Amino acid sequence: MITLHHLEQSRSLRILWALEELGVEYQVKFYKRLPTFAAPPELKQIHPLGKAPVLTDGDLVIAESAVILEYLQTTYDTENKFKPQNPKDLMQYNYWMHYAEGSLMPYLVMTLVMSNVPKHVPFLIKPIANKICDGVKGGFINPRLKEHSAFLENYLSQHEYFVGDFSFADIQMSFPVVAMQERVKANNPQMVAYAERIQQRPAFQIAKAKSNF
Repeated sequence: MITLHHLEQSRSLRILWALEELGVEYQVKFYKRLPTFAAPPELKQIHPLGKAPVLTDGDLVIAESAVILEYLQTTYDTENKFKPQNPKDLMQYNYWMHYAEGSLMPYLVMTLVMSNVPKHVPFLIKPIANKICDGVKGGFINPRLKEHSAFLENYLSQHEYFVGDFSFADIQMSFPVVAMQERVKANNPQMVAYAERIQQRPAFQIAKAKSNF
C-alpha cells in the first residue's frame, strides 16, 4: 500500500495531487508542525532527515518531490499520461523537474529566512538585523528572483503548460510558481493565470481538500 507521509503546509501537497491524478489507492499519514514550524520528530522514524514529502510503498522509502513523482509516474502511469515520451519534450520535462528545486526554490527559501531572522534576535539588535536582511534581499535575492520571474512570465506567455499537455512537471513547478505570487512583488499575469488554471483541475481540488487537517 502506498502511504504518503504528509506534513501540513509543505511540498507534500504535490504528491497528494499526483496520487489523485493517477487514481491509485493510497493512504495518508498526517503530521502537524511544531510551534517553531519545524517538522515533528516522528517523521525521522520514516526518513533520517525528518522532512516531507516522504512516500512509502511496501519496503521502499522515497524522499524528494521530483524523485517521488518520477517513481509514481514510472510505476503507476501505465499510459504515460503525465510524462512526455518524445526526446525534445522529455528534455524540457526533465529541465523543469530539476529547475523547480535546483534553481528557483533556493531564492524563495532565502527570502523566507531573511524575512524571519529579525523576529528571532534580541530587541536591541533588531534594527541591525533588519538592515542586514534588507540588504541581502535588495542586493542579491530580489534581483535574482526578478530574473526568474521574467523568465517564467515569458515562457508561460507562449505555453499553456510547462511541457505540451499537463504533466508531472506542472505539479513540480506548482509550488514555486504559487510561492512567487506571495514573495515577489511583480506584475505576472501569465503566472497568475497559469496558477489558477492548474489549481482548477479536479485532482488538485480533491488533494487540497484532503490536505487540510
